Amino acid sequence: MLFLATKHHSQIIQKYNMPELPEVELVTKSLNKLVSKRTILISELFREKLIPHHSKQEFVETIKNVAINFVHRRGKNILFDLNNTKTLLVHLRMSGRFMLLPIERENPKHTHAIFYLNNETRLVFQDQRHFGFMRILETSKLNSSKELAKLAPEPFSEDFDEKYFVSMLNSSKNNIKSVLLNQSKVCGLGNIYASEALFISKINPEIEANKLNKKQSKLLYQAIKFVLNESIEQGSTMNVDPENIDGSYFDGTYENRWRVYDQENKECVNCKNLIIRINQNGRSTFYCTKCQKI
Repeated sequence: MLFLATKHHSQIIQKYNMPELPEVELVTKSLNKLVSKRTILISELFREKLIPHHSKQEFVETIKNVAINFVHRRGKNILFDLNNTKTLLVHLRMSGRFMLLPIERENPKHTHAIFYLNNETRLVFQDQRHFGFMRILETSKLNSSKELAKLAPEPFSEDFDEKYFVSMLNSSKNNIKSVLLNQSKVCGLGNIYASEALFISKINPEIEANKLNKKQSKLLYQAIKFVLNESIEQGSTMNVDPENIDGSYFDGTYENRWRVYDQENKECVNCKNLIIRINQNGRSTFYCTKCQKI
């Protein structure tokens, strides 16, 4: 997901990619700084399909006059921990984004939800493509919810170790790219970082996962952690505009650092061979046929 926006959102040019773990992590951290300890006085909904598990009245009443304890993340889900034993789960999908706006600022086009806070600001959820999703869950049952129960261990957790990763690959006959995109196998990874990790580890995206030897699996494991860390570290140095939280991370320069993703017909940074694009399970995969022979 990439947003190019003016400060007041009078002109928006958007190129959509599904946000992946680094983007969601950075947005979550910014939201935590901006809205934790604030109270949601009241909320408004303009698209009921945003909350398929609730009626509009139920949703609004459940979070009325409720404080936000903190904001955290599981996989690609943003989680608002509330002081009424509930958690508001949000998935941005393709084009969802948050903006913290002052009273005088008009709501942007495609506003789907507004949360009025107790410091005379409002947290606005905008979603041009209408794929965003929200659900209120009991905090005590959060990890057993449909959205989180089947997720793989977090890539930076102790459970996501080399032993887990090698065993997981050995048990799959699917191509390695599709395995990396399976959230029950590798949590938070998407099309961009899967392509980048495969390039760094010099692995062909079409090879079957269980055909990788232990050395290749270890290199891929390290590459996954590297590309995720690299992206989070780069994003953490950016100045965040509260009125364009997501856009602060997905500006015009953010995509220029990809080694292979979206680089079709451009020279490989290692060997000068031209990067190609193939279709795998309906998704574009970019790789170098010379560097990624195996």
